[in-house]
Amino acid sequence: MKSNTSSRTTSTRVRSTNRPGKRILLVDDDSTVRDSLNDVLVSRGYSVIPAENGQQALELANESSVDLVLLDLNMPVKNGWDTYEQLTREHPLIPVIIATARPNQLFTALGAGAGALLEKPMDIPTLLRRMEKLLAETAEQRLARLAGQKAEFHYKPSRPRRD
Repeated sequence: MKSNTSSRTTSTRVRSTNRPGKRILLVDDDSTVRDSLNDVLVSRGYSVIPAENGQQALELANESSVDLVLLDLNMPVKNGWDTYEQLTREHPLIPVIIATARPNQLFTALGAGAGALLEKPMDIPTLLRRMEKLLAETAEQRLARLAGQKAEFHYKPSRPRRD
């Protein structure tokens, strides 16, 4: 049993070595959400570029190399769908995960070619797994999804709250 634990630890270490240098553009107008997701992502070896709104996100995507975008929809200045449209037009190879509390976005996200739709409050293990899958995709897979061709898509509704 000790060897199982040891091999699991080794496997985790190997997976985490694939992340250094992976730059995540984290776009959310809520500083609490940005800070908490930043902490989780940095602890997993990602480099995080925070943005408060869609306009700032577009400027940052044009200024630096980005490997994946985690995008909220409800934001001031430039909302999430407008940001998504311009971002995917200018940078079609960057995968985008829509993270939102806005209901009924599944078909819009599917039709737009998003890599995933995760409703808030998000399940962090699901987010991390989806990020790894999207970061491992080929350019052809990303372009196929944007073109509306058959591609893997992940939808995670928010967890029901227990009162």
